[in-house]
Amino acid sequence: MVRSAVLSGYVELTLSLGVDPMLLLRSVGIGPAALTASDTWLPAAAVDQLLERTARETNREEFGLRLAARRGLTNLGPVALVAREEPDIRSALQIVLRHISLHNEALRTRLTQTGSLTTIHVQSSPGVSMGRQATELTIGATCAILREFLGQDWHPLSVCFTHPGPAQRDEAHRILGPTIEFAQSFNGIVCYTHDLDTANPLADPLLRPYAREYLRSLTPAGESSVEQARAIIETLLPTQQCSAATVADRLGIDRRTLHRHLARSGETFITVLNATRLELAHRYLAHHDRSLSDIATELGFSELSAFSRWFRQLTGHSPSRIRG
Repeated sequence: MVRSAVLSGYVELTLSLGVDPMLLLRSVGIGPAALTASDTWLPAAAVDQLLERTARETNREEFGLRLAARRGLTNLGPVALVAREEPDIRSALQIVLRHISLHNEALRTRLTQTGSLTTIHVQSSPGVSMGRQATELTIGATCAILREFLGQDWHPLSVCFTHPGPAQRDEAHRILGPTIEFAQSFNGIVCYTHDLDTANPLADPLLRPYAREYLRSLTPAGESSVEQARAIIETLLPTQQCSAATVADRLGIDRRTLHRHLARSGETFITVLNATRLELAHRYLAHHDRSLSDIATELGFSELSAFSRWFRQLTGHSPSRIRG
């Protein structure tokens, strides 16, 4: 499910392109009343279908990007209130990514750092299909949010998409910046690490504790500590600083409390770490655009041999055999 705020500006944009938005909304089972409140939950599949149909009917391949250009931090509702009070851009972005399910349950996002470069990965949750328009809307909106913090002249080093490029790219460059790469192995944004270390000009330190407490009150009671830990582990692995203490600190708890929470789900920090690494390893090995050494580094191993031993212990096979 996704909140109807994801379609903010949809009616106005579709009308401006000469197409009746109400006919399209009804064709996917979304009533106009659903768009009158930003917190209405809609089926992700219906929204995805709506965006694809609208792109065809308006004859605009870049429809999702045009919608993204109307986005900002405020579209994230409660999450935005907390993110804008974080001390730096990285912390603000991590708040958004960690709690994106409060806004869109169909998304799974993570932040990875490799030296001076940081990548924001965007993908759909398991079992969810996210088409071209929804993908471009998500990445375009993320760029718009970063510009609120970093200034309207800021551009990412590269914006990557797994789908092929459009016939005309002028609109894409206007919205996303000068460097866009299509037919890549992932969907996401690459930027300098130091961009995210910039102080947040919107923050008020006195409001930060209240903002975080407010977000905790909104987090679903059933949200798994395991899922939260996995999300943070993914962001920490490339830094080779992924420890239980660091993960606990990112969650705002101490290490003993983290262990206690994981134990309730029958897990330990090591089992969650291994499961997260193994899932990422299989994902990376499925593509041939990274060397095994690069994959080892991305997963937090200091040497390829250490990665190979760990992988063989868990799967009984070498990474090179899995890659084929």
